[in-house]
Amino acid sequence: MSEKIRVTILDDHQTIIDGYRFRFGNSSRVEVVSAISYGDELQGTLEKYPTDVLLLDVNVPASAENPNPYPILHVIPDLLQKYPNLAILVISMHADRGLIRAVMEAGASGYILKDDQATLRDLENVVASVFSGGIHLSRQANEALLKSGEAGREPPLSKRQLEVLSLCLSYPNSSTAELAKKMSISNSTVRNLLSGAYLKLDVRTRIAAIAKARQLGLISPESPTVPTPEK
Repeated sequence: MSEKIRVTILDDHQTIIDGYRFRFGNSSRVEVVSAISYGDELQGTLEKYPTDVLLLDVNVPASAENPNPYPILHVIPDLLQKYPNLAILVISMHADRGLIRAVMEAGASGYILKDDQATLRDLENVVASVFSGGIHLSRQANEALLKSGEAGREPPLSKRQLEVLSLCLSYPNSSTAELAKKMSISNSTVRNLLSGAYLKLDVRTRIAAIAKARQLGLISPESPTVPTPEK
């Protein structure tokens, strides 16, 4: 390969970023072109640093002023529309079946668990694989998707309903009009998406819908303690 695969990292733990940099430090195939800690920095970073593979955590704060998780289920399809050749590899502590399925349906090229040290030690090859069009799932993530018995416990929310709830979590004070602008849809469509989600979740308010969706692992859950990757 004449040019290296360009990687951008979005993770709010410096030890995690340092671990990735260490793994790619002597690579002849992969280079880290940028690393950021806030979701709202992502669009500008990708414009400044052309990227082939994005390593993406699911619970990064939206900004220094907004500690809520950035809306990953909105961000992934939005990025892929703007950068159709970008491969997105989600690396997370969360093994919730609903979240893994939603992330993959949104267009991610893989889902790796942060405690899957065997895969992380082989991360250079994984990055090369998704860059070439492959899909990679940690064994536990793959097993979670295959557990058909869990499906009945999850309300059948659509991709767009999950996307709008993800945005509501990230920007809880946003009006319907502001959400509609972010999603490039009409105000009435946002209202319909939310009302449909309320019915499926058996709740009556936006706050309750966000809380239940997080509890069920359908959108970014509460963050656990994150271990430092092995070097």
